[in-house]
Amino acid sequence: MARTTDESGAPVPQRLLAAATRLFAEQGYDRTSVQEIVEAAGVTKGALYHYFGSKEDLLQEVYARVLRLQQERLDAYADADAPVEDRLRGAAADVVVTTIENLDDAAIFFRSMHHLSPEKNKQVRGERRRYHERFRALIEEGQQSGVFSAATPSDLVVDYHFGSVHHLSTWYRPDGPLTPQQVADHLADLLLRALRP
Repeated sequence: MARTTDESGAPVPQRLLAAATRLFAEQGYDRTSVQEIVEAAGVTKGALYHYFGSKEDLLQEVYARVLRLQQERLDAYADADAPVEDRLRGAAADVVVTTIENLDDAAIFFRSMHHLSPEKNKQVRGERRRYHERFRALIEEGQQSGVFSAATPSDLVVDYHFGSVHHLSTWYRPDGPLTPQQVADHLADLLLRALRP
């Protein structure tokens, strides 16, 4: 039976994901071998296959874990008892902060998504679409109630914001002049200004 933790108590799946994320970020998905991942995680290939089944499963999980976190947080903002502009601003800022906090994961995914099988690619796209639809529903709620301008279609507003989010990994640097929260506040403010009636 595979051990579920190491001497430090870290669960083996977390160690595998951490090793894979670091190696995929440094070397690229296609240039990283399963052997390198298991050596970096300090486990056997059997342990990897016990938890993930394949290197491709690791790639999918690198992004899926961030998306699950973001979906959970978006749901909390969307369901909150607050004015729609506050809920949308909170959600818009949160996706920026959580993306920056997981920048390697996001960069790996956008660089390597084409390595996923059509089935896994479809699954990830479906999960991402669900997130975008929930975000769009906040915009539509505000447009229908007159709080936001309906001049721009909600789909285009979503693409506008997430275009910025998806490009964070190409320019954001932790040692740069802006903190993650400052970037998030600026992008959320831009979004709300674009929706002003």
